[in-house]
Amino acid sequence: MDLLDSMRMYVLTVDKGSLSAAAAQAGISATMAGNHLRALEERLGMQLMRRTTRRQSLTAFGEDYYLRCKEILRLVSETDVQAQAMRLAPAGRLRVSAPVTFGTQALVPALPDYLQRHPHVDIDLDLSDHVVDLMEGGFEAAIRIGQLPADAGLVARPLAPYRLMICASPDYLARRGVPVLPSDLRGHDCLAFSAANVTQWRLQRDLDVCRVPVEGRVSINNGQALREAALHGLGVVLQPALLLEADVRAGRLVRLLPDYALPSRPMHVVYLPDRYRSPKLRSFIDHVAQRFAPEEA
Repeated sequence: MDLLDSMRMYVLTVDKGSLSAAAAQAGISATMAGNHLRALEERLGMQLMRRTTRRQSLTAFGEDYYLRCKEILRLVSETDVQAQAMRLAPAGRLRVSAPVTFGTQALVPALPDYLQRHPHVDIDLDLSDHVVDLMEGGFEAAIRIGQLPADAGLVARPLAPYRLMICASPDYLARRGVPVLPSDLRGHDCLAFSAANVTQWRLQRDLDVCRVPVEGRVSINNGQALREAALHGLGVVLQPALLLEADVRAGRLVRLLPDYALPSRPMHVVYLPDRYRSPKLRSFIDHVAQRFAPEEA
């Protein structure tokens, strides 16, 4: 017989005051309840109860064993609850991919709240502007900027669109002049994000859409480096607003053509369909979706 089952029956018998009452409570026969008790006594080699036709009483050893059984069963129950909680609570290492600029400027600042709320989760954040294969790279989630391919086989949660901004340093504008119209950009050194291979910038005011061919002497495959190039007066930069806003507020950069809208890019957090059962992944997806929720229309 199972030792813990026999312990439970013994404790129940003592608590109920009789073997028959304990059997009824447990939903088993009095014979089976008696078998549990005899199995304990045979295993221990000690008598636990003195039983007569009218009453039962505990031996000195039986009293001590009763208290020990209650403590053992309490510990087992607490351990079971703890194990169940750990199965349901987010825990473990979570591997996430994100673009360099968004990851550095937005996702990393959003991690302290998440990690404080989920102390048993560790984050392995890989920053790259290349689109990674979640399965091959061992990633559980990724932030994707731009249109998603229809056949990617991923589940996507929409995030707030990725806004862009055109800026230049005061020193550069003092030397080269301030563009007033989108067409003025043709005469400027426009810093190119080489990873995107973009040859024209699209600006819009009301229904007027302008597509301006841009060229310059410097192209870089990293947003932070493009920001530094703009700060050092090397040209006009088109980069995410979250990368440039602080410099604009501080006067290190000047926002250009503010009356023209730049196309925002869709952004999603994506994951493989079969991974969402993981509590740590669900908690991370929910946190990111809430932190970077699209603005309501």
